[in-house]
Amino acid sequence: MKTPGEDISGVDRLQATPLYHQIFLQLREEITSGERAFGSRMPTEQELAEGFGVSRITARRALDELAHTHLVERKRRVGTHVIFKSPARPIEGSIEQAVESLIAFGRDTQVKILELEKVKARPPITQALEIPIGAMVIRVARIRWLDDQPLSHLVSYIPADLGVDLTRSSLRSTPMLSLIEQAGIQIGAATQTISASLADAALASALAVDIGSPILRVSRTVLDVNKRPVQHVLAQFRSDRYQIRLDLHSANR
Repeated sequence: MKTPGEDISGVDRLQATPLYHQIFLQLREEITSGERAFGSRMPTEQELAEGFGVSRITARRALDELAHTHLVERKRRVGTHVIFKSPARPIEGSIEQAVESLIAFGRDTQVKILELEKVKARPPITQALEIPIGAMVIRVARIRWLDDQPLSHLVSYIPADLGVDLTRSSLRSTPMLSLIEQAGIQIGAATQTISASLADAALASALAVDIGSPILRVSRTVLDVNKRPVQHVLAQFRSDRYQIRLDLHSANR
């Protein structure tokens, strides 16, 4: 069974929404949130059909709808590629302060480990971590709790060859970024995209909210000092329990 936030998720056959449109909505979210970057290759019709458990005709309709909304371009013998460019401009900040804040957040919340496994990476994870399709990654799915209520659902990917020792016990007691640093990896930078989304059936169940509830979606890729991606995280927060605050200061002060 696939969990919310996985690179390719299932579809809900009990919904009135057509299957092709469910796939379209999920792929649109991945594109507009920046998970599937400008110029990146989209899955083929066959890959989508196998990943979602649908026919190629259904997969083709989903890709055609993306093309009709000018998010992708489809060319015979070339494939389908993302042509959407996010209008968001980056806001730069201190990676040291960001890491410190993330580690503190991890220590202030409780975590339930849903899955911990080695899997073969597929797009868009391969693009985020800059690794070939089929490379082994460690995939961790978690729920974070605060005050005895679910706060966020997180799916993290780490290249297996980094040698980070992740166990259910260590993940319950230590924030993942701390475990990465304990493996001798020095964090150098991170790229984070924040967007809005709606909870599907699986995510609604995980976070104890209604289907269609507003969700704060955070996609983050962490790099080491040599600019190698060492972690990619998709975090989805209950909007009624989580806020992001920025303290802004003049560059002249």
